[in-house]
Amino acid sequence: MPFSSLGISKHLIKGLEKQKYLKPYPIQEKTIPAILNNKDVLGIAQTGSGKTASYVLPILMNLEGKTTTKNRHINVLVLVPTRELAAQVEEVFRTFGFFLPFHVKSLAVFGGSSINPQMQALQNVNILVATPGRLIELAKSNALHLDSISTLVLDEADKMLNLGFKDEMDEIFAMLPAKRQNLLFSATLSPDVQNVERLLLNDPEVFKIEAKTTNLELIKQIAYSVEEDKRGPLLRYLIKTHEMKQVLIFASSRYQADLIADKLGKNDVKARSIHSKKSQGYRKETLTNFKAGNLPVLVTTDLLSRGIDIEFLPFVINYELPRSPKDFVHRIGRTGRAENPGTAFTFVIEDAQHHFKIIQKKMKKQVEIVDSNEFDLQGF
Repeated sequence: MPFSSLGISKHLIKGLEKQKYLKPYPIQEKTIPAILNNKDVLGIAQTGSGKTASYVLPILMNLEGKTTTKNRHINVLVLVPTRELAAQVEEVFRTFGFFLPFHVKSLAVFGGSSINPQMQALQNVNILVATPGRLIELAKSNALHLDSISTLVLDEADKMLNLGFKDEMDEIFAMLPAKRQNLLFSATLSPDVQNVERLLLNDPEVFKIEAKTTNLELIKQIAYSVEEDKRGPLLRYLIKTHEMKQVLIFASSRYQADLIADKLGKNDVKARSIHSKKSQGYRKETLTNFKAGNLPVLVTTDLLSRGIDIEFLPFVINYELPRSPKDFVHRIGRTGRAENPGTAFTFVIEDAQHHFKIIQKKMKKQVEIVDSNEFDLQGF
């Protein structure tokens, strides 16, 4: 089924072709026609399943002839749980908005950055992507007005509720006009999400896309039994022998992530670490360079992994195992996305062997374990 059959305009079809989107994902097939018809929608689908474009495209089309002329009066509000996701979603709006025959301005606002530049940038914004706390700060400062909102989107609602944004979201809902289109997207239909659905949505169309097992079949998994002090040489050996141009490495702590990136740099491997203690400017620049292929190696922690979504990432390396099998599946699920195969390498030191057996049992998949002593790591 082509995008044109969903009612997408020729202008946005051109943008889709430029971005090499060949056909819609299941969540897009279901939700785009309903959103174009101004229906309230509840979409349940896993991260990486195409949710963002499923609301960005029809929202952009529905704005034609309806953008507000009042300065600082927003048309569309998208609420997200993290600053990384805010920047990511706004980039999608900006990318496709470029192809429209009318002008649309989008902006992402979030905490962890100075509020004054965001206040100034809010002039003539039509689409605002925001984290709840920063949105409330801006609204209370009269830097923006929410009474012209025609569409509200809650993206990754399950994470927002898990992260404790419920009170802030209730405060925001009270500022919005009663008549508006509501779009709620979530990876799971938890009791909290259902409560928000009942509060927010008016006769919604509900679409649930069953999660594949994180596309594990697309991910080639190899584990290495390795002595603790040989993990560094093994890491450099894999990066160089596989000529990795883009690899995401997971560490157990911020300290370890910094240490790994530093040691790689001292061994002529261009690498950076990224975690919650880094500044927003650093994180944005680092992620942009990594996604663009200008930074071959990115080292991160589980906390930030959910803000990293790269469709064609070829390699993931677990330098250390996570505590939870669910986190392990989420880590390796950064590769093998959008029907593209990927490879996940896992380092297993002696003390972690039992834990790795539990992880394999939970994900119902046996992983080949190679003895790293087979490799000549001299010089690495």
